[in-house]
Amino acid sequence: MTNSRNINIETFKTALKRQGLKATPQRIAVHEAMMKLGHASADMVTDEIRKAGTTKVTVASVYNILSNLALLGIYDHRMSSNNKMYFDVNTFRHLHIYDCENHEFKDIMDEELMELVEKHLRGRRFKGYKIEQIDIQLIGRPSRRRVKTAGLRTSETRQISEK
Repeated sequence: MTNSRNINIETFKTALKRQGLKATPQRIAVHEAMMKLGHASADMVTDEIRKAGTTKVTVASVYNILSNLALLGIYDHRMSSNNKMYFDVNTFRHLHIYDCENHEFKDIMDEELMELVEKHLRGRRFKGYKIEQIDIQLIGRPSRRRVKTAGLRTSETRQISEK
């Protein structure tokens, strides 16, 4: 399965079938909402599905679907600093910044930083643990100088770099 947000419905159905799952209307609706939102909580996905008006769902059913898809590796999941579970359509290696005022995640593509962290940790020992993955999440709030990004959704992947 691809690891970006460009997972079309047919690819999604194939991934479900490989896992022995049916492509139910609810799963399809959840996937379509996630493709639109990028990073989202079960509440956000439920609202998006209800706006579309095509499928009846509950927050609990959406949460269960998202959790199962994350366990299968189709989506990723992460906890926000306000203790809410968010799901991410991008399962490839990347960093996140969590906007603690607006409660939104944004992707950060910084391969150089990831390589620096990996290089720094390579060969280090953490007694009783084997490191399996590095997951970097920055927490911040918008600066006063923040430029509005007209027409862009906050869930879109952007290059965030220092100037």
